[in-house]
Amino acid sequence: MAKNTYKSSSDSQSRIQASPKASKKEFGISPEGRLGLGLFSIIISLFLLIAFSSYFFTGQADQSHLDVVNSDLKQNGKEIKNALGIAGALVSELFIFRWFGLAAFLLIPILFFSGVKLSFNKNLVDINKHTWEMLFFMIWFSSFLGYFVLLFDAEKSLSYLCGGIGFAVNVYLQSLIGWPSIVIILLVLALFMIFFYKITSFQMLADKFRTEEEEDDLEKANYKRNPENWEEEFKPEFGNKLTKQIPKPSLIIDEGEDEIATFLQVTSTKKIISDSKLSLEIEQSSDSEDIIEERLVSPVEPDELVKAHGLYDSTLDLPKYQFPTIDLLKDYQTDKAQVTNEELEANSKKIVETLGNYGIGIASIKATIGPTVTLYEIIPDAGVRISKIKSLEDDIALSLAALGIRIIAPIPGKGTIGIEVPNKNREMVSIKSLLMSEKFQKSTMDLPIVLGKTISNDIFITDLAKMPHLLMAGATGQGKSVGLNVIIASLIYKKHPSQLKFVLVDPKKVELTLFNKLERHFLAMLPGEPEPIITNTKKVVNTLNSLCIEMDNRYNLLKEAGCRNLKEYNLKFVNRKLNPEKGHKYMPYIVLIIDELADLMMTAGKEVEQPIARLAQLARAVGLHLIVATQRPSVNVITGIIKANFPARLSFKVTSKIDSRTILDTGGAEQLVGQGDMLLSTGSDIMRLQCAFVDTPEVDEVCDFIGAQQGYDSAYLLPEFEGDESGEEKSDFDPNNRDAYFDEAARLVVNHQQGSTSLIQRRLKLGYNRAGRLIDQLEAAGIVGPFEGSKAREVLIHDIQSLEDFLKGLG
Repeated sequence: MAKNTYKSSSDSQSRIQASPKASKKEFGISPEGRLGLGLFSIIISLFLLIAFSSYFFTGQADQSHLDVVNSDLKQNGKEIKNALGIAGALVSELFIFRWFGLAAFLLIPILFFSGVKLSFNKNLVDINKHTWEMLFFMIWFSSFLGYFVLLFDAEKSLSYLCGGIGFAVNVYLQSLIGWPSIVIILLVLALFMIFFYKITSFQMLADKFRTEEEEDDLEKANYKRNPENWEEEFKPEFGNKLTKQIPKPSLIIDEGEDEIATFLQVTSTKKIISDSKLSLEIEQSSDSEDIIEERLVSPVEPDELVKAHGLYDSTLDLPKYQFPTIDLLKDYQTDKAQVTNEELEANSKKIVETLGNYGIGIASIKATIGPTVTLYEIIPDAGVRISKIKSLEDDIALSLAALGIRIIAPIPGKGTIGIEVPNKNREMVSIKSLLMSEKFQKSTMDLPIVLGKTISNDIFITDLAKMPHLLMAGATGQGKSVGLNVIIASLIYKKHPSQLKFVLVDPKKVELTLFNKLERHFLAMLPGEPEPIITNTKKVVNTLNSLCIEMDNRYNLLKEAGCRNLKEYNLKFVNRKLNPEKGHKYMPYIVLIIDELADLMMTAGKEVEQPIARLAQLARAVGLHLIVATQRPSVNVITGIIKANFPARLSFKVTSKIDSRTILDTGGAEQLVGQGDMLLSTGSDIMRLQCAFVDTPEVDEVCDFIGAQQGYDSAYLLPEFEGDESGEEKSDFDPNNRDAYFDEAARLVVNHQQGSTSLIQRRLKLGYNRAGRLIDQLEAAGIVGPFEGSKAREVLIHDIQSLEDFLKGLG
């Protein structure tokens, strides 16, 4: 993240002085100074290593030459045998013979790793911690060796092993308490270990000296994301039960930030089973006490099922499933947004001059460079009204000759006003760089989605489970479909197929077809449907109502289990506290994605709006989450009842300020610059982001990788839903009680091939209610089809002769 700060005095607004970059100095050292100091530290460490090593072979021979005066030393320099000459001999004499002895070698890694940190900004080790550690052991090890040198070496010929400090310390201690002084030296070591490493028991002390092989085993046990490590003995058998018998477990549930890690300690070899919520670690332990700390579920004791079979693991249904690798994604080698100091200074000067022309003084101005835009934060002089600055948005845009100026007045949480100016050279944010980040890899969210980068170049990751639904809008070609692909890819890279299912609705029929290959892994659908991606409006209505049934069924299960949300329920099921014979099961999260809501609202209207609103209101607790996108955010598409239940809204560039207010309740989306530039509103806070980019071939590669693996027998089946069929009304149709205008209305709709209530109303000059009853009777008789929203009903009889024969049959 690059920052530039500019200040302007109220006396002379046109004069702007650039101050040093705040982010480029640490502890008062410039980047050039850091690099120079780092390289110097690395060279010194190598110098000491060579000099100290050479000292043990040439130190005694060089000692006599080092004892002479400086003038003689220069003359006799050729006699020095140290590999680094006089300098090496002097430094070795000082650090080894006079100070620390062998322990002087501990100084070398301190200098080397500090140099690497300063030069390359890489933390190979914890510098702060290990510096204090090494300094202590330099003195302690010198004192420890000094005890034995003083005790056994009467001639003191080995005094260089302990150095002058170690020798002096032991002379003092032995004169004070005699030969038992070694007890004092060991006691100092023990106290250091206790307080420095915060050791509270001998078991923790033993863990500090765990062998490398044991560390590898423990690392494998904690590595939850690699199903290849599962042993044959943990394969599912008869309803996913563990075949290995686990004796006398004690259950420990440890609460993390956003997920719960469960560890099972038993006296057996280390093994692991895992899913994204729970990791099962089996390690040697003699502790049989049950320690349970969990806020979501009341404490539970391990019952006989857990003792016999271990915790339930849903991922064992697909034990060989492999998560997609990061190398399936492209690494776009693009330059970062290059904003020069000259450009920043010029823009700042123009902003100050433009505001000055309207009598607005600026106390200070600061610039923050982002991937797409640069944020200029200004502090106006006292007495300046914010509304006055906000009204000059177009004037500032004109002076900068920039596209999409956006003013934030004021910036939430700061006493400044923000002016966002698009960069001339923008940065592409690839999804690969975000998914590789440590922030995403170590994320413990239930449904993590990585959206892109903030204006300060920070990676933005949010939890869909806490949103809990997302409403997206954006004009055609502004990045909406790419944003949906990024969200789906984020979840696929983090979740196992047993933990997550997608319901994909694509009225345009081409946007989400790539994910067809995930049918037997991640997709959910109605029974008997030929395609998992839903494109037909009638099937969309049935699917939405089916999800409502699924929601009600899940609430019934949660009620019987005494749980408030899906996370609690699944935790109980994993601990085998719920009986599958009573209908309980492990339930995955379900994410409904609708790519174009406007088309559905135009063709189905209330039939779509009502189930969407019901799901948005109630489905959060049972793990059903909605992502609804549209390119036309008008009030007849994003209705009040839908909008009220989507607190999280995301907008790409829209065509008008009215659309921006519809989706975000404020303007600004019409000023975005496109190509993934977006605003995310989560309540009262609005954040500007640059959406990550994932290309279609990349998505195809990921789907091919997953689709080629063994999956479930079919997609996740939703409950069956049967809509109102016209057949039921046909059986209730009584020809003897039909309206007097029935025959005439039938001839009218067949002649016009248009089953419309308004047509009957106009041509037969009837009221709306009677025309409505007539169209219902025509539908019941099978002359016109069912209601299809704003479209006219389909006429099922295509010519008058067929109609006359039909009417004769009715008598």
